[in-house]
Amino acid sequence: MTAISHTETTTRTPAPPPRRRRRPVAPYLLLVPSIAVLLIALGYPLVWQFWTSTQKFGLAQQFGRPPEFVGLGNYARLFTDPQTWAVVGRSIAFCLVNAAVTVVVGVLVALLMNAVGTVARLVLQVAMLLAWAMPVIASMTVWIWLFDWHRGVVNWLLTQAGLDFTNHNWLEQPLSFYVVATVIVVWMSVPFVAFSVYAGLTQISEEVMEAAALDGASPVQRFFSITMPMIRPVLMIVALLQVIWDLRVFAQIKMLQDAGAATSSTDLLGTYIYRLGVGSSDFGMASALSIFVLVLTVALSFFYVMHLMKEEDA
Repeated sequence: MTAISHTETTTRTPAPPPRRRRRPVAPYLLLVPSIAVLLIALGYPLVWQFWTSTQKFGLAQQFGRPPEFVGLGNYARLFTDPQTWAVVGRSIAFCLVNAAVTVVVGVLVALLMNAVGTVARLVLQVAMLLAWAMPVIASMTVWIWLFDWHRGVVNWLLTQAGLDFTNHNWLEQPLSFYVVATVIVVWMSVPFVAFSVYAGLTQISEEVMEAAALDGASPVQRFFSITMPMIRPVLMIVALLQVIWDLRVFAQIKMLQDAGAATSSTDLLGTYIYRLGVGSSDFGMASALSIFVLVLTVALSFFYVMHLMKEEDA
């Protein structure tokens, strides 16, 4: 029996390697039209923008004169100008501060909606929907009137509270200008964050929270140990979107500047590109700065994107 078993063991052929399952091709084929549309709609403007950034393209070129190829000359001029780096520094600081404040306030509003009753929650939701749906031009008109240095309601309320804000011009100094801009940008962005986080809060099981409370966990411990890990993916996405949006803010800053602020000390990247292109008709420099803003946006978003990909793989 031992010899037979040994013979069977030695003559047994090895098992064939497992076949790799073929991935279906149909889902990739269905994605081809969407990818083609994205490449045409986004790729062509991006290529045109980069090509323009390598040319001397001004007012004369708009009337038919052929552009002059300058290579990286526009980039060299742009980044040797101290004004450019001042605008970049202000834009990054404004972006990060506004994104952080927006996320914090949005989380607090979402927690409030999750804690109050149905009637109060509906009132909050309707109020935020109205703020979110209001057109930018209409809302900016109201905000400029509120902070008007002659007849503004904000100055009147502060004066009535005992502070001397009579004829105080909020847009005159850069610091107070950015305070007003931050209030407006955060007010417009909080509804999106609040609704997104509230949707995440509704997915947290009540049984888990009750079990933690029975184990003696305080509300603060439950928030940081259960709630925050549960809504972290939502927070990462809304934080990423806020960084992108706040870095490219334009309409709010431009309208505040038109209301009486100095452009040289309050320009951010969006308004600076506008001044270079439309204001100075230097579209080559404006295109070069636009490409830089794209690279800067990708750089600021890289950490968030990598973190989201790791969480999805996990």
